[in-house]
Amino acid sequence: MTMSTSASCPGDRIDQYRLGSLVSRTSEASVFRATDTRTGTTVALKIPHESHQKRGLFVSGGGSQIGGRLHHPTIARTLHEERATCPYTVLEWAEGRTLRAILDDKKRWPVDDTIHIALQICEALQYIHDLGFVHLDLKPENLIVDSRRVVKLIDFGSARKLRPGWLAFIPKKFSGTPDYAAPEQIRGKSVDARSDVYSMGLVLYEMLAGELPFSGADSALALQLRLESDPPPLCEIVPEITPELSEAVKRATSRNPSKRQTTAQELALQLKQSVEDAKYELVGSV
Repeated sequence: MTMSTSASCPGDRIDQYRLGSLVSRTSEASVFRATDTRTGTTVALKIPHESHQKRGLFVSGGGSQIGGRLHHPTIARTLHEERATCPYTVLEWAEGRTLRAILDDKKRWPVDDTIHIALQICEALQYIHDLGFVHLDLKPENLIVDSRRVVKLIDFGSARKLRPGWLAFIPKKFSGTPDYAAPEQIRGKSVDARSDVYSMGLVLYEMLAGELPFSGADSALALQLRLESDPPPLCEIVPEITPELSEAVKRATSRNPSKRQTTAQELALQLKQSVEDAKYELVGSV
């Protein structure tokens, strides 16, 4: 059955999927909890807004095929739907709330909780990169956290295959989320694993500072400032952040990819070390 997805709401049916509650809504798409009426399985249905489709920003096929090939505890798989009669993406259902919803309730996170979440995200990214892919749309809306603080990364609609030399080329039309995208991605240049590291750095920054860099400006100006300047060091905004942790985030959010951690694993190791060093100093001062 073909229907317009622009006004989809709970109770509607799209192909064999019956929409349930609305999980999240962004400028790009709405995500619903849905039921596959063929099997009774609960899934997540991401439905791009009509304006997003008209501008040619909904990328079908490649990202879904990539997401369907990933099998890891920190990743919710993309389920391929061959008989779709309109644009949407079917995702494995992950229990919990989006990190965006949690951040809206709890602006700033304690360091230990932040590191616990960040290490899981880094593990997911490293797994993806080891297989030769980049996610290119890492953001709080694409991270599900359950009651046990277990994280799942979702939505591979913007993901790309890395070319020889660990680079990927993205379409001329930018399809990610500018608030978290690396400068090279926004400018349409080649991207690699360090582009996801940058997005991870911004997620860390927001969790620890309670806001993104330059968030006091309007969105267009904030984006321009981020393209022209590195974010202010975290330790200048949150005094209790250690210099080691501030440096790890500073490296990850550098505009110059060559100054970032080369891999998500390297970022994870630096985050672990910053926490261990802080605990050692605390014990030593007692």
